[in-house]
This record gives sequence, C-alpha cells and structure tokens, in this order.
Amino acid sequence: MSRQRDSRALADASALQRIRTLAYLLDDAIPIPGTPYRIGLDPIMGLIPGGGDVVGLFLSAYLVLECLRFRLPTETLFRMVGNLALDSILGLLPGMGDFFDAVWKSNARNLALLEAHLANPAQSEAADRQTVALIAIAVVAIVGGILLLMASLLRALLAALTAVG
Repeated sequence: MSRQRDSRALADASALQRIRTLAYLLDDAIPIPGTPYRIGLDPIMGLIPGGGDVVGLFLSAYLVLECLRFRLPTETLFRMVGNLALDSILGLLPGMGDFFDAVWKSNARNLALLEAHLANPAQSEAADRQTVALIAIAVVAIVGGILLLMASLLRALLAALTAVG
C-alpha cells in the first residue's frame, strides 16, 4: 500500500510540475521591458490566424484535464472550465482576443485554483466521478465547439473569396 501511495505522490508531483510549467509558458514567460507585466505564448500564438488560437486551446484544455487527477471540488472544476471557455471564446475575437488572452491569463488562474486547493485539501470535498466525467466531457465539447466554429468560419471565408474571384 505504501508503494502505491508513493507512486501516486510521485505521479501527482510530476503532473503538478507539468501544469506549473505549461501555465508559466502560456501566460507569464515573457517580460514586457520597462514594466512589471509579463505575457506568455498564448496571446502570441493567437496572432497566428486560426491555428494559433487552436493550439492555445488544446494546451489550455490539456492543463485542465491534467488537473482532474487532484480530486478537486466541484466548484473549483467548474471555475476552471469557465476560465477555459471564456478564454477560448473571447480569444477568438480578432485583435481584442489576443489582448484578452494577455490580460485574463486563464492558465495562471487555473493554476492558482489548483494550488489553493492543494494548500488546504481538507477544507473541501472532492467532486464525484460523475462530475469529473462531466468536466472532462465539457472540456472536450469546448474544444470540439471551437474547432467547429473555426471550420465554419474558414468555410465561409473560402466561399466568400471564391465568389469574389
């Protein structure tokens, strides 16, 4: 039993390090000279038309899915999915979406939620399996919905370009 517990603790520590590294890279890796403010790769990737936002979405979704292993309370999981959804949807807006990504920092917010739980895990009850499954489905649905939206917009753009040409 102790070996299994040690193995789980090691896996959780490894997952936590991956989450911290990814959140840092996506939201805080690059200092803005002359200011105390930092941005990450997420708003920069968003400048790449279409593909950049999708890559950022996949990485942010992975971060939320990785957090599921920490037996978070239902409220925390819903807040994480809300951060992901808000960032993904508003991040699609040309120009303003990239600014929003730089300011909102959903990955750093989700990391803070996870670390707050890990600092006081006894103060909350872990979500049940059905809720965790619902959260996983919601994350996949958000990713799928954004991909469908992007495909529809691309199709409409191509149709408009072929009608003009």
